[in-house]
Amino acid sequence: MTPSDKPICDHIQKAPYYESSGNEVTLFEAAYAARLPVMLKGPTGCGKTRFVEFMAHRLGLPLITVSCHEDLFASDLLGRYLLLNDQTVWVDGPLTRAVRMGAVCYLDEIVEARKDTTVVIHPLTDSRRTLFIDKIGESIEAHPNFIMVISYNPGYQSILKDLKQSTRQRFVSLSFDYPSLETETEIVSHEGGVGTETALRLVTLAGKIRQIREHGLTEGASTRLLIYAAQLTCRGVSLAQACRTAICLPLTDDLRLLETLNDLIDDIE
Repeated sequence: MTPSDKPICDHIQKAPYYESSGNEVTLFEAAYAARLPVMLKGPTGCGKTRFVEFMAHRLGLPLITVSCHEDLFASDLLGRYLLLNDQTVWVDGPLTRAVRMGAVCYLDEIVEARKDTTVVIHPLTDSRRTLFIDKIGESIEAHPNFIMVISYNPGYQSILKDLKQSTRQRFVSLSFDYPSLETETEIVSHEGGVGTETALRLVTLAGKIRQIREHGLTEGASTRLLIYAAQLTCRGVSLAQACRTAICLPLTDDLRLLETLNDLIDDIE
């Protein structure tokens, strides 16, 4: 992990904008009170990361986020020896720092990480709440405020990319989906800087796109993409072009599907 890849430990000073769509806030607070690890499940761009930021601020905890990928090794989480001023020194990784200081450690898209890497979190997600670091022979008891949060997209489940039961059954789980039409319209209007009417047209388009997933789309239009489209319209891009640029083209390269999506855009103009 290069210095530019290092996760940021952030005390979130200002409350992130978040619109609750159920009882997820209450459930997370109950899980934190019991110091239970939390797993967030839901499609891409539906607000899982924003929710973690919101809860970290609400609970007054620092947040350390790690974006998981197939080249993420255990040492990237735990730490490693580095050469500093002609001396070899141990430098804690993001997970170790979170455990020591009592932060929210958020592993985003956990299924993208190597299976042998995720095993290191197991002792932290049961009654032991302990992190073992073989390289320095240290066993660290988690700070009382520490909580582990992971997320993944069930839509990407496969034989090769899925959470093992030995990992899944260590977490309580919160299920996320796209917000209701009213809530999503409010979110797009607020975050995209557009009026309610434009936001509603974007959300209506997203609803139609999500209904054709079975025709070849691997994912529906995310709330994030709707906000991108809204932000383009604020800068003089026509609504139709903003939808094609920020929603349709990111979703697929299939010409047949793009034609279908363009027809849907024509319907909302």
